[in-house]
Amino acid sequence: MLLDPDVIADRRRLKRRLTFWRVGALVALVLVGLLIFGQEGGSISGSDYIARIPVDGVLADDPALQELIEKAAKDDRARAIILAIDSPGGTTTGAEAFYETVRDASARKPVVAVLGTLAASGGYIAAISADHIVARGNTITGSIGVLFQWTQFSGLMEKVGVDMRSIKSSPLKAEPSGFDEPPAEALAATQTMINASYDWFVGLVAERRKMSLADARKIGDGRVYTGWQAVKNGLVDEIGGQKQAVAWLEKSRGLQPDLPVRDQKLPAPRLSFRDLLTGSIADIGIEAMASLAGKTLAPERVTLDGLTSVWHPETR
Repeated sequence: MLLDPDVIADRRRLKRRLTFWRVGALVALVLVGLLIFGQEGGSISGSDYIARIPVDGVLADDPALQELIEKAAKDDRARAIILAIDSPGGTTTGAEAFYETVRDASARKPVVAVLGTLAASGGYIAAISADHIVARGNTITGSIGVLFQWTQFSGLMEKVGVDMRSIKSSPLKAEPSGFDEPPAEALAATQTMINASYDWFVGLVAERRKMSLADARKIGDGRVYTGWQAVKNGLVDEIGGQKQAVAWLEKSRGLQPDLPVRDQKLPAPRLSFRDLLTGSIADIGIEAMASLAGKTLAPERVTLDGLTSVWHPETR
């Protein structure tokens, strides 16, 4: 029996739609599989390698970055770790957490820091966590110091006729404040806190760079240095880049020549089974592709509350 032409056309359209969704589902499953494979640190090759970990931007207490370092330290195939640092610093606690993570990793395998355009303040704390430091001649580094800043609004408020009132449990609570001229006791207490943190920073420099505390304080007066200057004053070991870092590992740590250097990436957010059931194929595909590309769809908010060890030219 001959079918009606409209019925035949409807069946063909339905068949095309089913084919489209089947192909889409297959593509989504492949992307999810690649995503999970990458999160587990899968590698086609089981050979030895050197793990290269980028340390970019403002340093904060970042558990994901710390976990990435720990994972490389525990991987028997990773024969060494290169820290590719390009950072102005960040929170002092963030630099402290990073430093301790790298020092723990160095008990398992050698670590080299390769400094890029900028490795200052907390970025330099990250550098001295390594066993060897390589910098470009024009790298900006140093800026050894600790900073606490606030904006003083009292003069402006007086001009516009605004008064800020507060009831405090004690005179030094929430001091220094930008709404009133801080009392001398508040400034003294804050300075004591800064001094303690600075002593810790300078002590790390003296210990890691094998210099006296007096010398560390002399060069640790907050100024920045070029890579060439840093080699002369003992803050950096040699001028160069990744090539020199690998050569040092081969010569000083006995690594076999020509080991591949593989970039290590922060893990992407995991897709749960529920995500697969409730999320649309388009959403899952977009998330997977964004993760594979090393990007996030939601910008991260980096806060710098607390003491900071960060370098940036001051503008007024």
